Amino acid sequence: MDKKLKSIDIRLIDDLFEMGGGYVLDFTNRTFSEFFIDELGVNIDDPRFEVEGTSKAKRLRYYLRTVRIDDVVRALLALWEYRETLRRRSGEKEKLPDHKIEFLHLIKRLGGKPPEEIKVKPNKEEPVQINEKIANELFSALLNLSSLAPQPRGYAFEKFLKQLFDANGMEGRASFRLTGEQIDGSFQLSGETYLLEAKWQNNPVDASDLRSFNAKVEDKASWSRGLFVSYSGFSEDGLVAYGKGKSVICMDGFDLSEMLHNRLSLKEVLSKKARHAAETGQPFIQLRDLF
Repeated sequence: MDKKLKSIDIRLIDDLFEMGGGYVLDFTNRTFSEFFIDELGVNIDDPRFEVEGTSKAKRLRYYLRTVRIDDVVRALLALWEYRETLRRRSGEKEKLPDHKIEFLHLIKRLGGKPPEEIKVKPNKEEPVQINEKIANELFSALLNLSSLAPQPRGYAFEKFLKQLFDANGMEGRASFRLTGEQIDGSFQLSGETYLLEAKWQNNPVDASDLRSFNAKVEDKASWSRGLFVSYSGFSEDGLVAYGKGKSVICMDGFDLSEMLHNRLSLKEVLSKKARHAAETGQPFIQLRDLF
């Protein structure tokens, strides 16, 4: 662990303790001296801390850069407590919430125990990406489908989707037929089985197609789910008429293109779509609105 202050740490300290213009918080020269004596047993007016200047900020910076790291931590925590007491008494909201988190990590890195009132926020979750070569190959394959005649294109689209599921480790299963009905495939997501309906046609899918596929899904095991992939999308009226709270989520061609262009994981995309559907009852939301 790197237990020393870096230049970027000094900038953070400057911001948190309002050290512009040579000041430190609301301290006067007298109260600054009293604070260091009372809290740390240190004479901050000692000439050895005035090497870079006599202002409160310059003396504090020099002190923090030259004393033992344990004393640095003690000083920072004491200043933090003073800062927070001032803020609470004034009723002022925190102006630098992100800086607070950085301060917590700084104290931890220096070996100290962070103030309990600062909660660690998880880092912003970065989208999971798939292999660039595989994403480019799938993107090219998707573009090439548009040059095919309708019937072979439909079969090729199903094959493409199976390759997409396999590339994302989702146990894709090719098209299969049950008595009286055709299922375009299936896959696993978060331990649940999803049945697949895939269409590449000129017109957006309407409510009747959605209802028909939903009936297939609900006719299977109670835990079955469905993914309807329509390259031409879904009509707004159809989605409204189809309603909410069903067992099907939807993707369109723009979703597929954008997902592959950005190398996003299909697992993550579908997980976010499924969560949105569970929270809102809506079967379709565009990928760009999820990320």
